[in-house]
Amino acid sequence: MSVQHPFGLNGAGLGLRRSLLPALLVNKPDCIDFFEVSPENWIGVGGALGKQFRALTERYRFVAHGLALSLGGPVPLDTQFLRELKAFLDDHDFALYTEHLSFCSDEGHFYDLYPIPFTEQAVKHVAARIRQTQDILDRPIALENASYYVQPPHAEMDELSFINAVLQEADCYLHLDVNNIYVNSVNHGYDASAFLRGLPGERIVYGHVAGHDMEPSGLIIDTHGQKTIEPVWALLDEAYQHFGVFPTLVERDSNIPPLETLVGEVERIATLQTLHGIGRTQTQTLEAAA
Repeated sequence: MSVQHPFGLNGAGLGLRRSLLPALLVNKPDCIDFFEVSPENWIGVGGALGKQFRALTERYRFVAHGLALSLGGPVPLDTQFLRELKAFLDDHDFALYTEHLSFCSDEGHFYDLYPIPFTEQAVKHVAARIRQTQDILDRPIALENASYYVQPPHAEMDELSFINAVLQEADCYLHLDVNNIYVNSVNHGYDASAFLRGLPGERIVYGHVAGHDMEPSGLIIDTHGQKTIEPVWALLDEAYQHFGVFPTLVERDSNIPPLETLVGEVERIATLQTLHGIGRTQTQTLEAAA
């Protein structure tokens, strides 16, 4: 029996990019159940582009995935931005807002995502900022496990323990990026399967798959600029086996191919979800925890 997701999400989704708008306005492929956008790219957008965007948000389910809130940063949260964000989410009736478990600003924006020190003090700092964010937005948020390339200094715990501690302290949801688990497992030498299974499945609201670039040194860069590779698909398959099926979307930020190419990846998500059954054990658990 199908169970209603607490944020109205289901199935397979796609990250919406401006270059995809013309094709989507003509015909949305049936396999796309929901879309994701970064609100920083759409807040305040008007004119013809704004009308095209609203034409989609009025017809289909959307989630917002932030880039610039800097939940782990040292300076106070940008409350003006949060008020603008709340108005945007309300205006377009977005199902959910998620952000990265990272920081991207100090006395200015870095235009990149950096890891937070894995310490007890950082857990409390980030959790307090999450609660403030949720209060201003007047809705729960979810955190995405982020990719990183340098081990944070003065670590008191490993990455998995840190993520779990923040989620528990803040009592918020998890936005599971399967590609980021794979990227970090290769770059930092840990077991991706063990990491995945150590996450709290009852907090997962939706997932990401994406592609990445490999440097000659063997370092993987999380560019979202290539197709999803087989080890990431295998990890998503394992996630469905372990947690039950959860909504999942394809994330592509550069080297964006034609819509029909991306649809092939969305269809692969849908096929995996069907293979594992749409009864959604994970959704039942999530609904009970909501």
